[in-house]
Amino acid sequence: MAPQITLTVRLTPSALDTRRGVVRLHPEVFDALDLRQWDAVQLTGARVSAALAAVGDPGLAPGVVLVDDVTMSNTGITEGSELVVAPVEVARARTVTLAGSRLASTSLVPETIRLALVGKVLTTGDAVSLLPQDLSPGTDAGEVRGKLSRAIGSTWTNELVTVTAVEPAGVVTVHSSTVVGWRDGARTGERSAVPVGGAPVTVSEPAPVDYQPAPVEAPEPLPVADLVGSQEQARTLGEWFELAFTRPELLERLGASPRLGVLVTGPEGIGKASLVRAVAKASDAAVVEVVAPTIAVLEANAAAARLRAAVGELKQHSDAGRAAVLLVDDLDALLPATSPPPLATVVLDILRSAVSLPKTALVATSAHPEAVDPRARGVELIDRELAIALPDAKVRAELLRVLLRDLPVESAVDYAALSERTPGFVAADLVALRREAAIRAALRDRAEPQISTDDLTGALQTVRPSSLSSSLRTGGMTLDDVGDMVETKQALTETILWPLRYPDSFARLGVAPPRGVLLYGPPGGGKTFLLRALAGTGQLNVLSVKGAELMDKWVGESERAVRDLFRRAAEAAPALIFLDEIDALAPRRGQSSDSGVSDRIVAALLTELDGVEPLRDVVVVGATNRPELVDPALLRPGRLERLIYVPPPDADARAAILAATAKNTPLAEDVDLVAFGSELEGYSAADCAAVIREAALTAMRESLEATVVSREHLEAAKGAVRPSLDPAQLAALEAYANR
Repeated sequence: MAPQITLTVRLTPSALDTRRGVVRLHPEVFDALDLRQWDAVQLTGARVSAALAAVGDPGLAPGVVLVDDVTMSNTGITEGSELVVAPVEVARARTVTLAGSRLASTSLVPETIRLALVGKVLTTGDAVSLLPQDLSPGTDAGEVRGKLSRAIGSTWTNELVTVTAVEPAGVVTVHSSTVVGWRDGARTGERSAVPVGGAPVTVSEPAPVDYQPAPVEAPEPLPVADLVGSQEQARTLGEWFELAFTRPELLERLGASPRLGVLVTGPEGIGKASLVRAVAKASDAAVVEVVAPTIAVLEANAAAARLRAAVGELKQHSDAGRAAVLLVDDLDALLPATSPPPLATVVLDILRSAVSLPKTALVATSAHPEAVDPRARGVELIDRELAIALPDAKVRAELLRVLLRDLPVESAVDYAALSERTPGFVAADLVALRREAAIRAALRDRAEPQISTDDLTGALQTVRPSSLSSSLRTGGMTLDDVGDMVETKQALTETILWPLRYPDSFARLGVAPPRGVLLYGPPGGGKTFLLRALAGTGQLNVLSVKGAELMDKWVGESERAVRDLFRRAAEAAPALIFLDEIDALAPRRGQSSDSGVSDRIVAALLTELDGVEPLRDVVVVGATNRPELVDPALLRPGRLERLIYVPPPDADARAAILAATAKNTPLAEDVDLVAFGSELEGYSAADCAAVIREAALTAMRESLEATVVSREHLEAAKGAVRPSLDPAQLAALEAYANR
């Protein structure tokens, strides 16, 4: 039996891997699976797919696999889910049949498609990008890129095609002799294909193609007692099941319909499907599960057939007099609110037929309820909603106890202290933490390993909350690592950390904590550095957004991005939203020439900061060196109400910054940082750090065996690094601070 390893999925951060069907694995995982670079691997999630395996960065956690967005969709899972990776035998494809957009199928000849797919591994039902597989050695994609661009324009990089059939069956790779064709004769059972260097030929195949994803064995339902943090939701859902399954006549007598449709919402990985399975088992009800993303990737007829088959199974239970639940996981993938596909009407009709069956219930889950087609939430289909909140520290501690209770864990592990270090973590994140800690323990002691506190805290370096893909890494830094800036650090502590650490004190005194802070000061003054240190001190989740990242030329997209940012922050609370270069993101309204995009972003920010829905356990921090350009409405009380000036460092501050920067740099005995700092008038914090770095490089230029940095090296570095502070800008900032 081929070896296989279960890993946690993370979306690849590398643009080079995007849409190319490549997964990145830790070198130790490569050795365990006996893989070579660019071998094919089988990926088993909600469905089975395949990809090329490459060695990831050495800093990649052993328990993590980096996957691009298309491969993630092909496996039918989301970030933070588990994926089984195993070696797989690959055959040379004789024929590959594809389906695609009208633009692609009418503009691209099969020979060009074949060139784009050379070197990739394919399975039936996969979506495949046209981006050539040019990562592995020996591939030259320049010619095919030109052909694709000339055929369909610059949008060719966004095109996806679907593999509807391969011969032989299984995992195949495209070579120079592969016959590639578009599926155009599904009703007649024929398609045209163009072999390399030959005339078109006709290849027969069964029609229509109805791809069936590999069956997925549902996980064993948990006992209801193990649903830590969801006991109230479990009780409510159990009561609804009891009335719908055993007392429908009571509901009818009271004028209520016995039909039951429920939408369970909550962050990804929080355990929505686990809740439904556990309560259904406790209610002695069968569960027919449909994973919506695996249906959404199918063509319309196949998708409808899959859904009808699930309802047919539901009807069998109903006819037999047994209660049954149709569980539709990630409903927003099947019934999106924006641009619903033509299939949506068919899906709605099928789901209505399901809820009309006696002794049945429809339960759908979604991490993005606002993205679900409003028609699905009508009174005749899904008329109830059950929300699962993000676990707090007490719930996380209990979750850790449940997850680790059957494992060899050292008695010294403090679950409460560990839970304080995992804000924003959901159940799936804690499962990933457990797996990473287990791998660390196994690598440390292969005889009789025990999971220790060091293993669990070490796992925190690589496992992050799944909702925080854009989080700011602190690197273990705290405010103690920030030189001087005593008043600034105290102001930040009072404004940001106190409301999150001591909410009872604010409630007792009857005051609302500040919702936002504006940090302003000259460039290089350490504003971002301060935020990283503050996040490390308070163990906060930080969502960092650069100035123009939220801007989009399409109407409504910028506002949607702002709403999504605040939603993710609320799910990961206590959290801090850091808006760097906020003057570019929220300038004064009425003065822009960008078709009103920035004005709409300002309006969206004002709504989120001080709108109808309260902002709890989320603090917004903006940073700028041009505070006079920020829209004044953002700076009134209730929004970014606290303005904190980060002044240029004085002599004492420069000495402290030099000492903090050089704490790991061996200095000669003749180095006096206090005296040297007094000579750096006009140098910012970044300039001081650059001086230390340049001094170390100067020592290395003299000798690569250098062991210390001397006073002469610092003087040479001082001459090489010029002060960046602009006197005119400093005067303007000080005038703004003293206004």
